[in-house]
Amino acid sequence: MPPTREPVFVVLQLSGGNDFMNTVIPYGDPLYYDFRKTVGVAEEKVLKIDNRFGLHPALSPIKSLYDRGNVAIISGTGYPVPDRSHFRSMDIWHTAQPEKVVEEGWLGKMIRELDPKKQNVCTGVSFGLGLPRAMQLRGTPAVSVSQLERYGLLTSLPGERQRQALTAFTCMYVPEEIDEADVVLEHIGQTGMDALTAVDMLKKAPVGYQPAVEYATDQLSQSLKAIAQVHLAGLGTRIFYAQLGGFDTHGAQTGTQTALLTQMSRAVSDFFGDLRAHQAADNVIMMVFTEFGRRVRDNGNGTDHGSGGGAFMIGDRVKGGMFAEYPSLEPSAQLSGDLQFNNDFRSLYSTVIEDWFGVPPEPVVNGRFEKFAGMLQPAGR
Repeated sequence: MPPTREPVFVVLQLSGGNDFMNTVIPYGDPLYYDFRKTVGVAEEKVLKIDNRFGLHPALSPIKSLYDRGNVAIISGTGYPVPDRSHFRSMDIWHTAQPEKVVEEGWLGKMIRELDPKKQNVCTGVSFGLGLPRAMQLRGTPAVSVSQLERYGLLTSLPGERQRQALTAFTCMYVPEEIDEADVVLEHIGQTGMDALTAVDMLKKAPVGYQPAVEYATDQLSQSLKAIAQVHLAGLGTRIFYAQLGGFDTHGAQTGTQTALLTQMSRAVSDFFGDLRAHQAADNVIMMVFTEFGRRVRDNGNGTDHGSGGGAFMIGDRVKGGMFAEYPSLEPSAQLSGDLQFNNDFRSLYSTVIEDWFGVPPEPVVNGRFEKFAGMLQPAGR
């Protein structure tokens, strides 16, 4: 079965608060080197994109995609009254709701919009440990996978023992008598059945797949390889999720961030190279985000929690370039030592929802937010 020609969206979460100032570097501003005396990237090492800004030297594969016109840089992303807690800030990004704590994930809502009759339990698939909050929505199926080749329930048990265990699992998740008033049991039962269905579907993905590139062995590379497999298997998955952690660089930032950005950049480049080789890239875009930026001034060995971070949008249907104004480094323009946010992250979400998927964004992002005009060319046009 060929991959779907419908628009496909991949989310890559950089957990821990990636330092945007050292990712997209304002090397042309002398204030950058005033504030980044120990972790600043020397101008001669910056991968320059113009006479003011450039990318971290570890992002050479991303720079190549940028030069192709396939990377949009969205500077100064955030939300009013920034929260510097990893957990709360990530929760805000996952639910698109800064004002209050809610259960519904924004991608869970999108899965419901894309598959309102719940005909495909693999409409949304996450690779990693646990289903991200963004994909959670009661009554809407989404699948969490750690390793694609090993995905399944109790598959390490041999023969009859496996069949007995799966029968017991089915009975456990689908009791013979369910009190219709017991919403919890009903939810658990449906979740179990969705998991069983997903096993049957996803086990087809590795069959016959031959990667066109040699992916690295790290977890992110293998997650993106698995996303390519599922996409090429034509299972109808519209939303994928992957994660890379370790960006909480209070100390040893130079080496840590370099290693992580190297891993991320290669994995993303390999992923799109693989899709292009299989002629399956023109309907796939990827958003790379992190929960917040870091402080403007380094702490002597790293950077502390801040605000005013940034995001990337990557893909053949992305209009590349610098979108949004880079936050000013002037002390009078800072927010208590942090970069100000120039763009509400829900503007980025709204752009994806309406311009890529053709769905009204207001119910998903809880309001109306200005979009980034022209950033995305819908698949098939």
